[in-house]
Amino acid sequence: MEDLKISLIQTELYWENIQANLSNLEEKIWEITEDTDLILLPEMFNTGFSMNAKALAEPMNLTTTKWMKQMAAQTKAVICGSFIAVEDGKYYNRLIWMQPDGNYSYYDKRHLFRMAKEELTFSAGSTKNVVELKGWKICPLICYDLRFPVWSRNLNNQYDLLLYVANWPAARESAWNALLPARAVENLCYVAGLNRCGEDGKNIPYQGDSQVVDFYGKKILDMENEEDIATITLSAERLEKYRKKFPAHLDADNFNLM
Repeated sequence: MEDLKISLIQTELYWENIQANLSNLEEKIWEITEDTDLILLPEMFNTGFSMNAKALAEPMNLTTTKWMKQMAAQTKAVICGSFIAVEDGKYYNRLIWMQPDGNYSYYDKRHLFRMAKEELTFSAGSTKNVVELKGWKICPLICYDLRFPVWSRNLNNQYDLLLYVANWPAARESAWNALLPARAVENLCYVAGLNRCGEDGKNIPYQGDSQVVDFYGKKILDMENEEDIATITLSAERLEKYRKKFPAHLDADNFNLM
């Protein structure tokens, strides 16, 4: 493993306006002046957290995936975020892991937010997607997944970095700020949570609070609640030394999801 540099784009989103969001995010991506390995975008970064899937969903390899391919190729960084995808007549809140060479993998949100009736529109995913970058194993998840520790359990150090891209409302900021460190401590890994800010088309406010937390549960990046772009380097050596000194994963309970 080499040190890993990640960039988080905490931004407001234009409600259900794909072109406006892609243009805005492209400008923000080019504001990243230093080399970076991974650029994180929010959940449903091209529309906001909308249930209007019939009007907004895209098949794979259309406008948004082509834009992601272009941005990854130009920045030579992985681009990661979710949008509304349609496949075989079903809608998914789908996170794309887009590599600079144009190859990609995806993760469909497992836990659908029933308080917004997400489960009535979208189909749930059934598998995690652990990807690799510069020797790091990385597990990207989406928003509400944060509340379910069994799904993210890091059995046998399956991954080194846990990611959450989110549209997490300000009304539940205390849960966001409590659960991100909890996931880091229990899984002996770094955790990065990238949230949007501003207000959506339903007048729901979002506070941001995007952050990166180390395996001690300590914030090593805190973006607070304004539009911002931040880049941080994660130390592979610190993580490896900690796991050798405190190998709690060797005493973890094994289980299988039914």
